[in-house]
Amino acid sequence: MGYRTLSFSDTGSENTAIGWNALYNNRNGGDFNTAVGSQAALHNLNSEFNVAVGDSSLASFNGTTATDGANTALGSIALTLLTSGQENVAVGRRALENLASASNNTAVGWRSGDNLIDGNNDVTIGSSAGVTFVHANNNIAIGAPGGGNFADSSNTCFIGSIHDEPVSDAGSAQAVFVDQFNVLGFLPSSERFKHDITPMDKASEVLYGLKPVTFKYNNDKTGKTQYGVIAEEVAKVAPDLVFRDKNGIVETLRFEQIGAMMLNEFLKEHKKVEEQQASIADLKSTVTLQQKEMQVLTAQLKEQAMQIQKVSAQLQTTKSAPQTVANNP
Repeated sequence: MGYRTLSFSDTGSENTAIGWNALYNNRNGGDFNTAVGSQAALHNLNSEFNVAVGDSSLASFNGTTATDGANTALGSIALTLLTSGQENVAVGRRALENLASASNNTAVGWRSGDNLIDGNNDVTIGSSAGVTFVHANNNIAIGAPGGGNFADSSNTCFIGSIHDEPVSDAGSAQAVFVDQFNVLGFLPSSERFKHDITPMDKASEVLYGLKPVTFKYNNDKTGKTQYGVIAEEVAKVAPDLVFRDKNGIVETLRFEQIGAMMLNEFLKEHKKVEEQQASIADLKSTVTLQQKEMQVLTAQLKEQAMQIQKVSAQLQTTKSAPQTVANNP
């Protein structure tokens, strides 16, 4: 339906075209395509399973390779510059507008991902989401345009409205971690998640080999002084405390483990202090007993001294008494 729709179609089948020049150049076996709107899927040649709804959506796509196809563009000028690629989804006016040759991208929202040219496997959701992506691969932008030092770096995730925002219920807040499978969640501590449980004992003493430093991050525009340790230095004394990338290069630390190790060292020192305090208490008790014994001994010595003085006085009295000598005729 429409002027020059499917004008050059020859062997293709199961195609639907509605609008001026919709699927105008479709030929060479391009099957199961749907184009609704002026010049929608205008230059599609031999690719299949494409859906273009909106004026000039998928207008440049020609599907030159056998694997091209299964693209979905819903919105005016959505995917309008794409020439080759597969399984791209653009929903919204000008969504993925400038994507030229790429695959497996998903964009939902007005101008969502509209500056992306040749990146693959990117996901942008929201109005103008991910507009800083140009060549990046495997990126995610939800409600955020992107930006900063990683504005067009691959394997980066941007989520809007979470920075500098307090949680609504601080009492239920949990620290969040991410694992190698991109699962976001808390770090479990319950016994049911653990095995081979043994006392830490001296394992935490590796902390005494760490070297705390001050530093500044290369990409910190505030220039703030930071406090911590260097991961490469930690790896020399405690390899299990560091994270490495897929190439084995040291990246960061397992900071939550350091906290547990510090607790163990604190408890060990606390036990020593308690033992020392018990020893001091014993010493004080012994000293107190000795003091009492000394007081008794002193009293006894004083009593003995008094007795000696009495005896001495009696002896002196006996010596000084006059003696009478009888004269015999």
